[in-house]
Amino acid sequence: MPPEDPAALSARIYAQLARELGVNTWQVKAAVEMLDGGATVPFIARYRKEATGTLDDAQLRDLEERLRYLRELEDRRRAVLEAIAGQGKLTEELEAAVNAADTKARLEDIYLPYKSKRRTKAQIAFEAGLEPLAVGLLADPSQDPLAAAAPFLNPEHAINEPADALAGARAILVEQVSQDADLVSELRERLWKQGLVRAEVREGQAETGQKFADYFDFAQDPAGLPSHRVLALLRGEKEGVLNLDISEGNPADAEDYAQARGRFENAVASRMGVADHGRPADRWLMQTAQLGWRRILVKLAIDLRVRLFTAAEDEAVRVFAANLRDVLLAAPAGNRSTLGLDPGLRTGVKVAVVDGTGKVVATDTIYPHAPAKKWDESLASLARLADKHAVELVAIGNGTASRETDKLATELIKLMGPTRKLQKLVVSEAGASVYSASALASAELPELDVSLRGAVSIARRLQDPLAELVKIDPKSIGVGQYQHDVTATKLERSLNAVVEDCVNAVGVDLNTASPSLLSRVAGLGSQLSENIVAYRNANGPFAKRAELKKVPRLGEKAFEQCAGFLRITGGTEPLDASSVHPEAYGIARKVLAAAGTTATEAARGGQSLAVLDPQQFVDESFGLPTVVDIISELEKPGRDPRPHFTTATFTDGVEKISDLTPGMVLEGTVTNVAAFGAFVDVGVHQDGLVHISAMSDKFVSNPHDVVKSGQVVKVKVLEADPERKRISLTLRLDDEVPTGEARRQGVGQTGRPGDARKEGSRPGSGGGKPGRRDGKKPGRNDDRQAGDGASANTAMAEALRRAGLGK
Repeated sequence: MPPEDPAALSARIYAQLARELGVNTWQVKAAVEMLDGGATVPFIARYRKEATGTLDDAQLRDLEERLRYLRELEDRRRAVLEAIAGQGKLTEELEAAVNAADTKARLEDIYLPYKSKRRTKAQIAFEAGLEPLAVGLLADPSQDPLAAAAPFLNPEHAINEPADALAGARAILVEQVSQDADLVSELRERLWKQGLVRAEVREGQAETGQKFADYFDFAQDPAGLPSHRVLALLRGEKEGVLNLDISEGNPADAEDYAQARGRFENAVASRMGVADHGRPADRWLMQTAQLGWRRILVKLAIDLRVRLFTAAEDEAVRVFAANLRDVLLAAPAGNRSTLGLDPGLRTGVKVAVVDGTGKVVATDTIYPHAPAKKWDESLASLARLADKHAVELVAIGNGTASRETDKLATELIKLMGPTRKLQKLVVSEAGASVYSASALASAELPELDVSLRGAVSIARRLQDPLAELVKIDPKSIGVGQYQHDVTATKLERSLNAVVEDCVNAVGVDLNTASPSLLSRVAGLGSQLSENIVAYRNANGPFAKRAELKKVPRLGEKAFEQCAGFLRITGGTEPLDASSVHPEAYGIARKVLAAAGTTATEAARGGQSLAVLDPQQFVDESFGLPTVVDIISELEKPGRDPRPHFTTATFTDGVEKISDLTPGMVLEGTVTNVAAFGAFVDVGVHQDGLVHISAMSDKFVSNPHDVVKSGQVVKVKVLEADPERKRISLTLRLDDEVPTGEARRQGVGQTGRPGDARKEGSRPGSGGGKPGRRDGKKPGRNDDRQAGDGASANTAMAEALRRAGLGK
C-alpha cells in the first residue's frame, strides 16, 4: 500500500476546510501555509488580507481548530490502513471505505473487525469449525437448529451437545452484525435522535445529592440536550449521585420501551436478512438479532456519551471564550488616579491608590466594619488619600463586605463634594487573590504585602481591564461555567487564543507594557517579552520600532509578527504610534504626501484622508484591503476598539434581596452570559438571572447576540426569593409581573403567558422541557455548581423553572 502523496493529502484537507468554512480553497491553502510557517492568527488576519481573501480572526481560529482535527484524522487513517494491510486483509473496497471515512467515529467503525483484541467467543467458535453452521442457518431457516447442529459436536472444543454448537454459531453471527460499519453508523444516528438519556438518583444519595435533585427522575433525547444539562448530568454521575444511561426508550413505560427496543432489533434483523415467518430457525435467528442489538447498544451508548460530552464541551468552551472576550474588551476607565478597595470584615478593607500610569502611590488598611467598626476613622483616611492623590475613581471589589464598603465609598463621595466628581464602581475581584500570591505579583510589587496586592489589582483592572487581567490565568477570571468538567488543554487553547486576539486587537504600548501583556503580542512569548523589558530597563524607552531588532533573540520573523501591534507614542517615527506595519510605511507616506499632510497632522484631524482614492496606492505588494486599512488608521492612529467607559448606577436603598419587589426597574451590569441567559448585578450581593426567553420580543438563540459581560443594562424584577437567593429579571421592561397562582405555576414568567415555554422549546434556545416518555412532570434542571461562581449557584435553578423545567 503506497502512502498517499503529501500534496494530494493537503489538497484534500484544503478542499474539505473550504467546504466547511464556506470559502475558496486558495484562501484555505494560503492561510494554512502561513500558519505552518510560524505566522500567528492576529498577524495573518490584520496584515495578510490579500493572501487569504480577508479571512478574519474568527474564521482563522475555526480553520486552525478544524485543521488540527483533520490532520489527526489523517494520521489515524494512515495507521488503520497500515494495520489492516499488515494483516493481509486490505482489499480495494476496504481501502476505499477507509479513505472515505470523514470522522474519527466512522473510521473506528470500519476498523473494529480488524483490531487486535482478546480471543472472543466468536473466534473460539471459528476455531471449532462452527462457521458453516452459522452460515447455513442464516441461509436456510427452514432447518431445525438442533438437527442442523448435531453434526458439529466436537468434544476437543467442549462442544458436547447441539446447544453448545448453536451458542458458538450465534456468537459468530452476533459479532459479524455488531461489526457491520454501515449498520452501526445508521443505528448510532437513530439512537441519537430517538433514544433517551435517562438519569435516576442512586440509592442512599437523595439527601446528600440535593443539588442534582432535578435529575433524580430525568429522561430526554440525546439530540435535544443542551450543553449545560449534559455537563450537569455527567457531573452528577461522577460525584456518585446519579445513575446515567442511554437506552432506546424509558423502562418506566413498559409498552413504549418494548416498541422502541423492537424498532432497533428489527433494524438489525433486517440487516441480517432475518424475519419470523414461522420457519424452524426463525425464532433462533430473531433472538440472535436481538442479542446483536444488545451488543451494538453497549458500543453506541459509549459513543453517544462521547458525542454528548464533546458537543457540550465545545459549547461550554465557546460560551467561556465569548464571555472572556467581552470582559477583556470591556471599556477602560483610562489614565485616571484610582482608589482600589479590597473589602473585608475582620481583616479590614485593603486600600491602594494607583496613579494614571498604574503606579502604586499609597496603601493602607482600614477597619470600618464589625468587629472594629472604625467608620469615621476609615472615612477620614480615605478622604486624605483621595485629596492628596487627586483620586477620580473608586474601585470596590465585589467580595465579602462589598456592599458595606460601597456605602463607605458613597459617604466618601459626599464628603469630597460635587466639585471633585468622584465616581465609584464595583469591580469583579475574581482572580485577584490568585494574582496576589503569584510570582508575577511578587516581581511587580515586591514591597507590598500579599493582602494589599489584591487592592492594587482591583484598581488597575478598572483603569485597563485588558492590561491587568492578562496577568491572571483566564480560568480564574470567573466568567466560565462547568470549566472543571471540560478538557483542560482544549479550554486553555481556546482561552489563550481569545487573550491573544484581544491584546492584538487593542495594541500594546511598547514602553509601558508589562511582560505579561507583551507575552500575548503576536510573535512574542514569555522569553522575548522578558528580553524586551530588560532591554527597556537598561537602555531607556524605545524611540522607534526598529530598535526591537536589537533585543536579544528577537529576529526578523518575530519582528514581522509583533511590530504592527506595538505602539510608541512620542517617538522619532510618528507612524510607530499607529497600527500601520513597518513594512507598509512606504505606502503610508505616499498616502500622506498625496493628502499634503503628515502623520502628526492627520492624527490631529488637520487633513481628511477620506477624499483619497485607495485604488491609486495599490501595488504588487499591497492590495486594496491593506491600503484601505492604512488610510483608516492614519486618520485615527492607535484607535481603541473598546467601547466608551460607562458605569451602572445602583438604586439607593436597594442593598439586599429582600429590598427587591416585583416590577422594580433597576440598572445593573451583566456579569456573565450562559447558553440559557445572562446574570446581572443589581447591587444586592446576588446576581439575578435574565432567562433567554426574557431577553427580547424576538426569538433569541444566543444570549450573546443581546448582551455582553460588562454591559450596563436596565432590568425589571419579576421575582425575588431571599430564602433561596434567587432573583428573576427581564430585559423587556414592558413585561407584566405575574402574581399569586400564576407565579407558582410558572405561567407567564416573562409577563406573557407561555413565552418561556414557547421560546425555550425552540432548537438552540437552551431551554424547553426535557423529552419525557413516561408522562411524568419533569423536574427542574439544576445547573448549580460548587466552585463555579456564586451567581450560578443561586440563580441557575430559576432559569430552568422559567423554561418550564421547575416546580
